[in-house]
Amino acid sequence: MSDAAGRGYHALMRAKVLSSLRRLAVMNPFLTDLLFGVVVAGVTLTFGLVSFDGSVDPGHARRSLDVAGVALTLVANLALAWRRRAPVLVLMISCAAAIVFHAAGYDARLNGVAPLLALYTVAGRRAPAVSVPCVLLPVVSLWHAAFLGPDEFVWPNLAQTSIMVAVAWTFGNSTRMLVERNRRLAHLSERLRQEQEDRARRAVTEERVRIARELHDVVAHHMSVIVIQAGLARYVLGSDPATARGALTTIADTGSEAMGEMRRLLSVLRIDMDNLDNMDEDVDDYAPAPGLQRLDQLVERLRSAGLPVEVSITGQVRPLAPGIDLCAYRVVQECLTNVLKHAGPATARVSLHYGALLELRVTDDGRGAAATPQENGHGLIVIGERVKLYKGTVAAGSKPSGGFEVVVTLPLSSSHQDDQPPQSHGGPNT
Repeated sequence: MSDAAGRGYHALMRAKVLSSLRRLAVMNPFLTDLLFGVVVAGVTLTFGLVSFDGSVDPGHARRSLDVAGVALTLVANLALAWRRRAPVLVLMISCAAAIVFHAAGYDARLNGVAPLLALYTVAGRRAPAVSVPCVLLPVVSLWHAAFLGPDEFVWPNLAQTSIMVAVAWTFGNSTRMLVERNRRLAHLSERLRQEQEDRARRAVTEERVRIARELHDVVAHHMSVIVIQAGLARYVLGSDPATARGALTTIADTGSEAMGEMRRLLSVLRIDMDNLDNMDEDVDDYAPAPGLQRLDQLVERLRSAGLPVEVSITGQVRPLAPGIDLCAYRVVQECLTNVLKHAGPATARVSLHYGALLELRVTDDGRGAAATPQENGHGLIVIGERVKLYKGTVAAGSKPSGGFEVVVTLPLSSSHQDDQPPQSHGGPNT
């Protein structure tokens, strides 16, 4: 095996061992801590038994390591196996065992690691109000060992052990703060994910409501015209063929327009980045949404369906923002459709006033609200939802003189008042 292959093999084996240890630490923390305590105890005993060949070092020990010393060493170090479950108790046991070990005359350089590791665990798992007083335990243990050493090393040992205690507490407290911060970040991330899901659900719901509103406006208006014209054609088919042909023509034109709007709406729903490049192949599918510039066609269609409509426009006519323009058109469309369906023989009047606000007023002299069916009456609800999106107001009710009236106001932004010449909608002013 070549050197490069050997290095690769050893690196792979080290990676596998580290991965196995990490999995073990996650699955069984107690077993990991027990192994860690065994390692620390083994190193300590090896240092005490082998380094000095069983002889006593007069400068650091008055007693050689025997069974009692081994037992105290095992207690001080193997207690680390429970450091996560009872960190303060483990710190007390480790420090007490170390103090007894040193007071019995054993080597003062041994069993100083376990109290530091136990202090690190206390600082990492308990608040400073608990961990700071616990610093006294390893300080007492290590200072006691320092005073048992050679006189010339007492003060250096005191300084060294004090620094080691401070470092152990600092590292443990930093770990605790890091864990708490990560826990808070995880909690905030979960809240953010839930809020994003809630916003996504609300967006889907709002989009469904918008689509339902558009479908209602398109289908309800055009189908009302078609139903009325079909009834008229059936009624005069034998007696007045010309009127019947005109009604059928109106049905065909209205159906074609309804299909066009439905196709436009569905095409907008289907649009994605893959077919943006192909939009020029079927421009009609992405035609602009209707606005007040198509009010003439709407009025003519209602007139052909048998509803007399009068239009009045006052104020300085100017282009509107696309959303407000569509909203205004749909409001007029819905109001005239309701007059056609519910008012009976009546004349509808549409009034538009351009000022600081756009005021739409649709009135009729028909039967009024008392004769209007209450079931499935979504028209005014749809109008209210549309107008609310643009911070407008809606007022609807029967007139004292008879008939029904709907008044809608929509705020107009000055940013849409440009230099284009005024244009009229819906025919001449009356």
